[in-house]
Amino acid sequence: LELLRQKTTGDAAPSDLLDAFAASAIQSLSTVRETISDRDLETAVDLLARARSVYLLANRRAFPVASYMAYAFGKLGIAAILVDNLASMGPEQIGPATSDDALVAISFAPYAPATVELAGLAHRRNVPIVAISDSILSPLAETANVLFEVTEAEFGAFRSLSATICLAMALCVSVAERRQAGGRSRKKRSR
Repeated sequence: LELLRQKTTGDAAPSDLLDAFAASAIQSLSTVRETISDRDLETAVDLLARARSVYLLANRRAFPVASYMAYAFGKLGIAAILVDNLASMGPEQIGPATSDDALVAISFAPYAPATVELAGLAHRRNVPIVAISDSILSPLAETANVLFEVTEAEFGAFRSLSATICLAMALCVSVAERRQAGGRSRKKRSR
C-alpha cells in the first residue's frame, strides 16, 4: 500500500485505482500481443492438442490461471487435471502423467517452489511441458518444451494476470479447435 501511495497523490479514490490498474492491464495485453511468437503458439497448441490429458499446475498468484484453464478445458470437452497440491498431494496428483499427456506449468517470480518441483518431476517422466513465466531465466525454462514469457505491468507492487489469462484463453480455444479439426495446423499471422 505504501508503494501505491507513492505512485498516487496520497489517498487515491477507488476510481483512480481502477483507472491505474486498467492502464496497467492494457499495457500488459499490448505487450503480450507483441512478444508471443506464432511458432511458439503453434508448437504449444500441437503439443496440448495431442495430449491424452492436460495437467495444469500453478500455485499462489498464478493459481487462478490454472484454475481457469481447467474450467475452460472442461467446458470444451478436453480432459484436464488441475494439480492444486492440496494437502501436499501434488506428486500423487501428477503421478499418472506420462509422455502421452502434457503439463501446463505457470509460475512468476519469486517462483512457487511446489510448481518448480512438480514440473521437474513431470520433466523427469518425459511429460511434455508448456510453461508460462515471466523470464527466460525462470526455473521452469529448463524443463519446458515451450516457454511463454509473459510480463505483466506493475502498478505499485501489484501485477495483474490480464495478459496471462488472455494467453490461457487463446491456448484453450486453439487446442479445442485443433482437436476438432483433426490436428490440422492453421497459421494466420506471420512474425
